[in-house]
This record gives sequence, structure tokens and C-alpha cells, in this order.
Amino acid sequence: MQDEAKSAAKSAVRWMEIGDENEGQRVDNYLLGKLKGVPKSRVYRILRKGEVRVNKGRIKPDYKLQCGDIVRIPPIRMPQPADVVVPGRGLRELLSNAVLYESADLLVINKPSGLAVHGGSGISLGLIETLRQMRPEQKYLELAHRLDRETSGCIMLAKKRSMLIHLQEQLKNNGIQKRYLALVKGHWPTSRRRVNAALKKNQLRSGERFVCVDDEGKPSVTEFKVIKQYPQATLLEARLLTGRTHQIRVHAQYVGHPLLGDSKYADAECVSLQKSLGLKRLFLHAWRLDLRIPKQNQPLSLEAELPSDLQHVLERCSSVV
Repeated sequence: MQDEAKSAAKSAVRWMEIGDENEGQRVDNYLLGKLKGVPKSRVYRILRKGEVRVNKGRIKPDYKLQCGDIVRIPPIRMPQPADVVVPGRGLRELLSNAVLYESADLLVINKPSGLAVHGGSGISLGLIETLRQMRPEQKYLELAHRLDRETSGCIMLAKKRSMLIHLQEQLKNNGIQKRYLALVKGHWPTSRRRVNAALKKNQLRSGERFVCVDDEGKPSVTEFKVIKQYPQATLLEARLLTGRTHQIRVHAQYVGHPLLGDSKYADAECVSLQKSLGLKRLFLHAWRLDLRIPKQNQPLSLEAELPSDLQHVLERCSSVV
């Protein structure tokens, strides 16, 4: 039985014809998408050895696919079905009801807090893996950007490669406005409307990522706007002008107002206030997206309502002195 399972896990030679949705994509990235779960080193090995062919010829990893190309994918062991984690009914229903916008080439989801955008690093199932299992007929579905696991709110997924390229270009050139709601410790000065501080990623021995302000880091700019002042906290709207890891969280901490519920960057005083408010997670919500869609004259504005758990925290803020 074990030998039969191993044999079934090994695929036969596949011949794939490239359509419009993959035109212009590098062949290595195309293979990584088709051979999910196969180690990246193995994918590059079969490319290097010439086991992957395009129109019966050898190609380099940076070859850009053209519509009509025929790609030969050699027999390669794929993850066994028993190793694939299936999302539960509750998660499926939650995401089915979390669609904020959908068209032929774009999907926008109101991501719940606690769900990683993709698997890895001990996480077997993320948003993208769940949606792909829920939509087996969808040939192409890719994340256009990321949100931290604890952050809730708007996240964009491309249903066509052309849309993915468009969104990534717009994000790079600040053509898409991403606005967040964040609750921070203390009274944020209304005059502080921008934090411009370079950020550098570090990795601890445990593998945990940690970001800090460092002149040698990447330029990072966040705009902040005071929405409401409470006795011990401030509700802010944050707008990203760059998209760095943990950017809002680190910029807020850098100026002395860490986000409530932030297990990585908050101080002891912040943790105490969080407990008194009954806050169980990071108070950061991607509440609005403003973008333009190709061939549409009007801009698209999407909003994700603040989750009920965070609304209850705001209700308690006025009474906690």
C-alpha cells in the first residue's frame, strides 16, 4: 500500500499550453506556481538539467513565456493528498461571507484576524491555500500584497496575471491608497501627521522577524490622522506611502505610541491598558482601499467595517481612565 501511495504521488509528464493569463511570466515562477509543495531547489534543478522544455527546446529560468508556448513538465513527486490540510466548514463559510468585491480578474476579501495570508513557518493553511481549495475551477489566484496574520481587513487577490502586474505596479508607484485603523497608547499629537523613518528587517536566532528603525534600512513613510482621542488611547487612521513589513506598528512605536495588542513591539504599560480594555489581539484593521481598475473610468473604493471585537474595545475606551 505504501508503494502504491508513493507511485500515485508521482505525476506523469505533463504538457501545458500557455494562455493569456500566464503570458510574460518567467518560466521559473510559472513552475513554482504549478508545482506547489515541491522544494524550490528541486524546481531549479529540473530547469538546470533541461528536464523542463518549452516548444521542445531547453530554456533558462528567466525565459518569459508566450501565449501558445508548450511547456513540458517532467515526472516529479507532488505532496500526497494526505498531507494537504483541508479547511473546515467554519472557515469556508467565514471567507464566503467576507467577499467585498469580485470581478472576472479581481477578488477583495475582508480577511479575519488570526488567519495568515499563506502557509509556511509552521502554518499549514493560509488564506490563499483555503481560497484555492474553495475555488478549484479558478485557474489563477495570487496574492497582490500581504497583511500580518493578526491584522484584519481588505486584501486583494488577482484572478488573472495581467491584474496582478497592474496591482503590483500601482502599489509600487503609490497608485493604490491603503488606509488602516489603529488604536495606540496615549495621546497622539494632532500635529504629528507623518513619520518618515527607514526600517530594517532583522531575524532572531529563533527565526522570528523583528523590524526596527535604522538609517541603513529601506525608506519608509506613514501618514497618520487622529480620528478620536480617549483618556488613555488614540484611534488613528494610518495611510501607507511605502509597504514595509510591520511598518505602521514600528513607526507608531518609534514615536512613543505603540499599537495596543501588539505582542512584538508594545511595552508593559501598553499591555496593561490592553488587558483593562479586554483586547485580545492586535488593534490594526485595513479598513479602506482606493484603486483604479484597467478600462474603468471611475475609481474603486472599498471599505471593510471594523470587526465587532474591536468596536467593543472602543466602547470601553471612554470608561477606562
